[in-house]
Amino acid sequence: MRIVETFKTALSSLGLNKVRSFLTMLGVIIGVFSVVTLISLVKGVQNYIEDQFKLLGANTLFVLPGKVQVGNPNTGHGILGGGFEEKDVSNIEILAKDYIDAVTPAVVATRDISYKTKTYNASLEGINFKSGAIFNFDLKYGRYFTRLEENNDSRVVVVGDTLNQELFSGQNSVGFYLKVDNKNYQVIGVLNPKSRDYDEGVFLPYTTALKEFPGSKISSIAVKVKDGINVNTAVEQINLALLKNLKQDQFSVLTQKDFLTSINSILNIITIALAAIAGISLFVGGIGIMNIELVSVTERTKEIGLRKALGATSRNIRNQFMIEAVMISVTGGFIGLFFGWIVTFLVRSLIRAQIPLWSVFLSLGFSILVGIVFGTYPAIKASQKDPIEALRYE
Repeated sequence: MRIVETFKTALSSLGLNKVRSFLTMLGVIIGVFSVVTLISLVKGVQNYIEDQFKLLGANTLFVLPGKVQVGNPNTGHGILGGGFEEKDVSNIEILAKDYIDAVTPAVVATRDISYKTKTYNASLEGINFKSGAIFNFDLKYGRYFTRLEENNDSRVVVVGDTLNQELFSGQNSVGFYLKVDNKNYQVIGVLNPKSRDYDEGVFLPYTTALKEFPGSKISSIAVKVKDGINVNTAVEQINLALLKNLKQDQFSVLTQKDFLTSINSILNIITIALAAIAGISLFVGGIGIMNIELVSVTERTKEIGLRKALGATSRNIRNQFMIEAVMISVTGGFIGLFFGWIVTFLVRSLIRAQIPLWSVFLSLGFSILVGIVFGTYPAIKASQKDPIEALRYE
């Protein structure tokens, strides 16, 4: 019996039990779907973060509290812990002035923002009057706040485009007042659309944020390096400036490349962990394939005996059952991949998710492997049936 005939026989056998075949491959479908979807979503988060950094330009540096080791996934304590004082910002401005254009502290808080009957939960970021140049703010309406307003802790804000749409229906809201913690803040500027973080944000003087939001602190510092200055040289100078008030292990100066490397290390570990969890579905699917194939061997004992009596070899029988197992597994893999692609397509309006080519080959490769591994034992058992005993089987 040639391999083509064996393939046709296997396909015909699966077609006789369509519902059972589909239920058998369901575990593989769920496994591949889970792996592909989770990897595409993590990739989307990675793309989103990279896009945010590209908007800032390659010569923007970030100072974070704690010691952050580049490429080390255990960096969360540095990002989330500690804080800076205003004199740390001043030290950078004074001692590294020949290497930088601007520096700003960042004080972050989340609050409900209201205007009349409308409320929006937004991120408020306290920054200084120079930060417009660092973050490349482009104003649609109004102006940015001044040094005087910063020094006076003025309650003035610049709002993102999305927030302006939600609260003010997209009109020119300059001069209107928002309420934050039952206090009025005057809108003095509206940003042009840029990215989600900026579009949904509210920006105000950091001095105001420190005064009005109890428990707030300077959580990070952003620095714009002068054009023509080597970024690594600027990092060294900023390090020296910060050492005037801090110890070496109390801060980290990161370039965009460093930042992305650390974040990608964390995301890669998350991807592996999620893929491993989703891979359990593939394992369960493989057990289902083996179970159904063993049942099939028992049900088709007489058929096996008849085929052997007509000249089919043990190898032919083994190949037929092996092909059936692999076909179930691979078909389930393609269906799972298709559904994963649909979900990825649907979420692209929210995040730039994508399915890496390696994840496609990985998923389909595992599907084939599952079919081979879990189909081997039933195939061998079928091939070892004695034709005489098989023909007598009732």
